[in-house]
This record gives sequence, structure tokens and C-alpha cells, in this order.
Amino acid sequence: MSGLISPQQLAERALAAAKADGTVVLVEESATANLRWANNTLTTNGVAANRRVTVVSTLRSGDGVSTASMRKTGVTEDTIEELVRANEAAARAASPAPDARPLLGPGDAPALQGVRWEDAAVGTDIEVFAGLAPALGQAFEAARSAGQLLFGFAEHAAVTTYLATSTGLRLRHDQPTGKVELNAKSPDFVRSAWGGAQTRDFTDVDVVDLASGLGQRLDWQKRRIDLPAGRYETLLPPSAVADLMIYTYWTAAARDAADGRTVFSAPGGNGATKVGQRIGVPGLRLWSDPAAAGLEAANFAIAPASSAQASVFDNGLPLGPTDWVRDGVLERLMTTRHSAQETGLPVAPPIDNLLLEVSGGTASLEELTRATEDGLLLTCLWYIREVDPQSLLLTGLTRDGVYKVEGGEVVGVVNNFRFNESPVDMLSRISEAGRPEITLPREWNDYFTRTSMPALRVADFNMSSVSKAS
Repeated sequence: MSGLISPQQLAERALAAAKADGTVVLVEESATANLRWANNTLTTNGVAANRRVTVVSTLRSGDGVSTASMRKTGVTEDTIEELVRANEAAARAASPAPDARPLLGPGDAPALQGVRWEDAAVGTDIEVFAGLAPALGQAFEAARSAGQLLFGFAEHAAVTTYLATSTGLRLRHDQPTGKVELNAKSPDFVRSAWGGAQTRDFTDVDVVDLASGLGQRLDWQKRRIDLPAGRYETLLPPSAVADLMIYTYWTAAARDAADGRTVFSAPGGNGATKVGQRIGVPGLRLWSDPAAAGLEAANFAIAPASSAQASVFDNGLPLGPTDWVRDGVLERLMTTRHSAQETGLPVAPPIDNLLLEVSGGTASLEELTRATEDGLLLTCLWYIREVDPQSLLLTGLTRDGVYKVEGGEVVGVVNNFRFNESPVDMLSRISEAGRPEITLPREWNDYFTRTSMPALRVADFNMSSVSKAS
């Protein structure tokens, strides 16, 4: 972002211009690089940079504390005061905020305070693909030889977030995020297979192996088998598991559960939740950890706006390992300092990664497939939508290959289905789990990428109708 004042200077300018009782400033400095390919040929690449500023203003009044938050790109030293004034005007016009709490200060996050605050943003450039591009050339050549076509893209983003408050907090987080999506297709485009990978720097992505696996799946699709709707023993690969668990995570707000509106609400109302109740098979653990290897995320709360899950008043709150489900029992729901006090639950802000494991799960997806006598093997799920929030019944479609497994072998591809399933109910029907692996969700990877999931064998997965989607 040459030619602009530094993000730290911009944050300090905003605080100096502020006249509110409390102010939080978030400056996000981001850079992205991408590669795209089609028909076994690299097509485009590019690099972009952006700066986004969020100002949160709080004002005390006789009725409590009102607040407003504005987020804007293209903010400069000449326009930052204009943003601050506009946000303060919005705060004056707002009703008292129910989640109001004192803004956090340096004493609330002493171990994080000032760490590398003065350093420049990390950034990224096209060199991040230095190892990937030659490997793509090998994958393209192998695909040509097999009479297949490869399409896809790779993207790397580096976001540095600077958090400054009128109470003296100065925090910083660097977040690299990379992903690869690869589609293999037959020349007539009738057969299609998808694969993806999540990464921090592309040094751990084997695109040749990924493409080889997709080639095998295209070969499986040479035999077509039509199946009716019904309940099937189903193997869900880690990517599909991630999409279902992410949706579950997004709905796990204590405030909504206490209001009786979600699958985590206890029967009978009265503000009770299912915390402490069994919702999964024994040995199942669903958790988040900012320090999880390969999935590192911010270790303090970053909240541009308030919601059921997060509060602008909690910006800078330290984050640590948090078990959401432990040994199959619901252990935590997401809380702000305000909703924790309301519900009597521990403070547990959202964390930007999610991990699932089932004790004893050591098999690969291939090993689970070889141990399947009669069932379905999915590739991924898409167009996932909520049908009933109180049971978390979801619907969606299968995509890019549903395979019939008989006697431990894939015998062909079957038609796509629409499914109707509750991922929470599914947690109690897991009959076998594989080993966890870092994976890329298909449906939600524009919003949430840092996941580690096992493949799962699920009894009676509900394929509610046959889909004509390809």
C-alpha cells in the first residue's frame, strides 16, 4: 500500500480525531494473489491489495451505552476523520446497546499487548505459487495423456489486522489463507470430479497427487448406476464433514439457544440450553484452538459488528483452546461477555478454526471405503440451506460424484441426490470415523477455511429425492 500512511498511523489518527466516550479502530491490510487455469493451461494470474477500516464508537447516556460501527475501504488520512464523525453521529442516534460492557484495556490482554505492533503488514505476491506452478504443469501433462481436462484456481490472501482502542489496546494479527480448487472433466463435460486443499503457504499442497485422485474418480464414473431416494450408509469425506460442522458452529450461539430458537435450546424453554447434554457418540470432540498447527488463527477477538456470537465491546478479548463438544457432550456455546452473564455460561467467543475427531479414528477414506460392504461414497455437498433451525435440519445437493460401493470396491457413479439431514442428529449416528486431516470445505470456503475433519461413516443418511443436478 505504498503512498499511504501506515495502518498503525491511520488507527492513531482515528483515535486522535474521536470525541466519543470509547473508540475501537480496526485496520485490515490485505493482499491477494491468484492463479487460474482451464483446459490444462494456465490462463491468468494477478495480485491485488486493499485496506479496510472499521470504527466503533461508544457513547454513554442516562439509559446506558449506545454504539455504532462503520466499515469502509479506501480510507485515507484525509478522510479518516469524516468516517469517525459519521460513526459518532450514528452512535448518538442509536438505542442503548444490550451487549454494552467496558472496552478492554492493556491489562486484559497483557501477553498480547503491543506484539509486533510496529511491523509492516505481511503481504503476499505471485511468488507464493513458485512450487505450485511447475507441479500444475506435470498435472496438466498427465491429464492430457489420460484424455482429461483440468480446471481450477489457487488463491492466497494475507491479512494483517491492527486493533487499537481509546483504552490503550494495541494488538496485531497476521492471517495467511490459501486454497486450491481443482476440477477434472471428461472432454464431453459429462463426467466431473472435484478436489480442494487448504493451506497457509502452498508448500504442503501436492497438486499432482490431487489431480491423480480426480482422474481415478473420473474413471469410476464410466459406469452409471441409477438409485432411488432413500436412507443409505454413507461415507462423508472430510470436506463434506467440514461444510456440515461449519454450519453447526455458526448456529451455536448461546443467546439464540437461550431464546429457544436453535437445536441447542433445551425443551421447555425458560432460557435453558443443552449444555451438559450428550449430542454425539462417545469419544467425539469438536473444538477450536487459535494455535492449532496448520490452522493458526487470531488469538484475540476481532469483532467489526455485534451479533449473537460476538460483540464489538469484546474486541481484544484473549482466545484460547475451547471445547464445544467433548466426549460427545455439548460443553460450550458461543458467548460474549454479555450473553455469558445472561445465560450463566462461560465466556466463549468465536474462534476462526474448527476441528473434529472421534477417538480411535485412524483410517483413511480409502480404508473406510474398502471396509464398506454396501453404501455410498460422496464427494461434496453444495447449496446447503436451513430448513428447521430447532432441529438444524439442512437440505442441499450432492455434487461431482456420488459413488456406489459394494464389497469394498467402488463399482460406479450414481445419480445425484437432494439430502435432508441434521448434522447434530448425525453426530449420534456415526458408526466409524477416520483420522482427522486439514481439509477445504466446498460450500463455505469463501468464509471459513481453517478446518480439520475426519471422514465419517454415517448410518441412514437421508437422500430425500433424486436430483438432476450434475
